[in-house]
Amino acid sequence: MVPRWRLQTTRFSTRNFLCGVHYCVPNFIKSGMDLSWATATTALVAAVTISKVFKFVSGLKAVDYLPGLRVPFQPLGLLGVLVPERSWNPGVIFVWTWRHTRNIYRRFGSDTVSVVPFISGAPSIYTRSMDVTKQVVTVGHKTGAFGKTDDMGRAFLFWGPSIVIAASQDQWRKHRRIAGPAFNNDTYQLVWNTTLKVYSDMIDCEGWGGKGTIDVRRIQSLTTKFTLLIIATCGFGLPFSWEEPPSHDGQMSIQQCMEIITLRNTFAVAAPKWAWKLPLPWVRQTRKAFDTMRAFMNSHVQARREAINSLDDDTSKDILSLFVRASEHDEGKIRLDNKELIGNIFALLFAGHETTSHSLAATLGFLSLHPSIQDEIVEQVHEVTKGRENGEITFDDYSKLDKALAAFYEGVRMFPSGVYLIREAKQDTVLNLSGIGEEPKMLPVKKGTHVVVDMIGVHYNPQYFSDPEEFKPARWYANSTSNAYIADGEDHTGFSVGPRSCLGKRFATTEAVCFLVLLLRDWRVKPLLAVNDSTGETETKEEWRERVMQAKMTLTMGVRDVPLTFTKRV
Repeated sequence: MVPRWRLQTTRFSTRNFLCGVHYCVPNFIKSGMDLSWATATTALVAAVTISKVFKFVSGLKAVDYLPGLRVPFQPLGLLGVLVPERSWNPGVIFVWTWRHTRNIYRRFGSDTVSVVPFISGAPSIYTRSMDVTKQVVTVGHKTGAFGKTDDMGRAFLFWGPSIVIAASQDQWRKHRRIAGPAFNNDTYQLVWNTTLKVYSDMIDCEGWGGKGTIDVRRIQSLTTKFTLLIIATCGFGLPFSWEEPPSHDGQMSIQQCMEIITLRNTFAVAAPKWAWKLPLPWVRQTRKAFDTMRAFMNSHVQARREAINSLDDDTSKDILSLFVRASEHDEGKIRLDNKELIGNIFALLFAGHETTSHSLAATLGFLSLHPSIQDEIVEQVHEVTKGRENGEITFDDYSKLDKALAAFYEGVRMFPSGVYLIREAKQDTVLNLSGIGEEPKMLPVKKGTHVVVDMIGVHYNPQYFSDPEEFKPARWYANSTSNAYIADGEDHTGFSVGPRSCLGKRFATTEAVCFLVLLLRDWRVKPLLAVNDSTGETETKEEWRERVMQAKMTLTMGVRDVPLTFTKRV
């Protein structure tokens, strides 16, 4: 059966045409004619054009003529990222910027479309269908039909192999066996206790204790430092504090390193070795950040190996200790070398720092617009801690503080840090694009074709989320008429789906819930509204949301700088 989207056009043999060109041009040169530069240039342009036409036609065949975008560059390729976003160049997060105006799924009438570039990049299939997502990410993983691409996660591969970028199932199982045991209840208890301490340090060091109102121009300045201290303390087991953030030999702080690494990751991945030696200030700064980060991780991995292999029994429960101990006690292929340990630690450090910081900033931004939801969370906190001295909140309360967890889930839904799940067809296969109750619509997928799961498309798909543009934490309750427990299955895709979903999900939610209930218990959050200098008018909350709650892309996606006002509760 021929798919209805297949183009009914007269086919021609591009290969035969190119063979004719290959045969004629050499004979034309041999004829002794003196080709001018203009003629040579024209011939070169013609050859390049023909090759691009051939590439474009091949790309259309690869996606079986599935309707979609026809653009110069693959949006996720280097040129697609570097060239400014235009109507003809979608840009790396066009699924966000175009979702209202040029939504590709509405435009082509399907939840699965193609993107075929005609100058640079490979053709690919984009989907916002959860059914197709499960075929690719869950079933495809089990059958071997789909897997991570070999070049996926280059920014992480720069540091070493890790569970995040392991392409083959054997590699993934190896890293999963070492990393998995580190994420347990003892770890989450440590995260909770550390969050309590860091929150207290933040209030003291920032001077909030004696103030009734605090304006924070950029909430990320706090959430980034906060999440870094949590992951550095629980990940590395070192006594960091708000006044003394992690650094290496008193040089550039690890927070500065992470900010530079995040901003310059494209340079790090794409630049040749000689470019790192250019006498430019920003290149020197980039090199210093990368060198400092690598030295920081190397020194702590080596120190932990020595401690664990010494006669003294090391009983530390931080994640690095658990990684090293598990690796040292394994034999043969399972044991991780230093490069693999560093790769996993960087992935953990980055994922447990930047992504959680982005999500907390987005959550607080939306909560500032919904004071009633803040009050519901605080009311639940008071119910859970009723009768306790000083309203103490403990790790045992985590499962009872589901309203804070729901708010965090909703913030993650609306600003997913991982915008895309990219999988490559490891063999010729097919995808069923039909919806429930529809006639089967099978799409042949050739080996090597990339399928891109668009998480923004999924999260804003009205088929799965009613009023997707609205911040509604209650949607995450398993039963909307009861707050007994929260829905925590695959419907929540903010931490990926399938067997390779985020290993640190509970780490992040434990930290986020503790931080949010402490902050909201003590402070009311409001948007810090801008004032027009010329007219003196203050923007409305609607204008604030339109201006502030927009996406920006670095190594992952986050929200723009979020300005907030905190008022002490009495």
